[in-house]
Amino acid sequence: MPKFTRLATRRNFLLGLSLLMLALAPRASFALEVDVSGGRINPLPIAITPFLVGGGAEEAGATLNEVISNNLGRSGYFEPLPQNSFIEQITDFNQEPRFADWRQIQAKALVTGQVYVEGGKIRVEFKLFDVNSQQQIAAQQFSTSPKNLRRIGHLTSDVIYKALTGIDGYFDTQIVFVDESGPKDQRVKKLAVMDQDGFNVRTLTDGSELVVTPRFSPNSQEITYMSIGQGTPRVYLFNIVTRQKEIVGEFANMSFAPRYSPDGQRVIMSLLTTDGRNSNIYEMDLRSRQLRQLTNTPAINTGPSYAPDGSQITFESDRGGTQQIYVMGVDGSGQNRISFGNGRYSTPVWSPDGQYIAFTKQAGGRFAIGVMKPDGSGERILTEGYHNEGPTWAPNGRVLMFFRDTPGENGGPQLYSVDITGYNEQQVQTPGFGSDPAWSPRLN
Repeated sequence: MPKFTRLATRRNFLLGLSLLMLALAPRASFALEVDVSGGRINPLPIAITPFLVGGGAEEAGATLNEVISNNLGRSGYFEPLPQNSFIEQITDFNQEPRFADWRQIQAKALVTGQVYVEGGKIRVEFKLFDVNSQQQIAAQQFSTSPKNLRRIGHLTSDVIYKALTGIDGYFDTQIVFVDESGPKDQRVKKLAVMDQDGFNVRTLTDGSELVVTPRFSPNSQEITYMSIGQGTPRVYLFNIVTRQKEIVGEFANMSFAPRYSPDGQRVIMSLLTTDGRNSNIYEMDLRSRQLRQLTNTPAINTGPSYAPDGSQITFESDRGGTQQIYVMGVDGSGQNRISFGNGRYSTPVWSPDGQYIAFTKQAGGRFAIGVMKPDGSGERILTEGYHNEGPTWAPNGRVLMFFRDTPGENGGPQLYSVDITGYNEQQVQTPGFGSDPAWSPRLN
């Protein structure tokens, strides 16, 4: 049995995981061809060989292959080659691959790996090669509890994605959303969280109260959401590790659930005026619970979202006659409209890299998900349909998730993802109907 380097365990959110970067070779000799404006991606052929197994780890090896292949394939940037096309069958993890065999099947990158069960732990090791240059690009070892096997697959996928694209991966992340079930006129809505690929779904609330617009904290451990029961709407903080929740406050006049500031110390929300005709944007300090009003106009100001550096806020307002997107300083100064296209704009949310603001646009009876730059230039529609709403960004700023409702008595919302190019739209599986998705930061 191959030797595994003993690794020092470190604390990592949701699992005790030990890992070691073994090599970071020169960048790959090829480049992915991505046209952001035209929505075209030329996926890279990649061979992911069956993981060598030992100690009864056959099922673990198959699971790792499945998770990695699905992650990379669903990204749209890679084309995992079918294993029945492989000429070389890897039997020794430490032996150099026969690169000529992999070039013959048009593979540009090659992944080899092994997994063993030792002392009740799963030990995983993999290597990534550039087939053309015959160089090892990256390698890594993991040691963890068997229950965290799928997460090892996500972490491995992130390393491969970053090594081959130069962009941080997004696979080791979670999605919080509203899980919906039951008849359309008696829909039960529960708060739920799952891995970004739709696996490991866990419900967090029992459905006795209506829950809407959940949002992750910057550390991925807490969620803020609004609950509407028999009385006054309440905003909660829910710790998904301890499953403890606390009330941020009761807001009879709340019109939009809060979002966290980048430092996690504040939340931003919109509250209706006492006459219910208008709403304004407020910021709350979570330590003191003090509110600060940021807008003060006779209009509906709502849907606020912080810039990733915390210096600005985007929001929607109908102060000009129709719903449009505005940007202001974090103190409420310099409130400027940035959307000027035909239709109504809503649900603006800043990308993690600060380059774009995503939005929902309604025009001609259709709902579209689009992006624009923070100054309002470069507007692009990524997808449109009967009812699309609620975009949320992957932490690398390359993928958006949203929900799409379907008409009819048996219709309901489903989650979808789309690349920032407008390419590779696909449904994200949930147990039933799903709405209001929010993407977590990276877990590690």
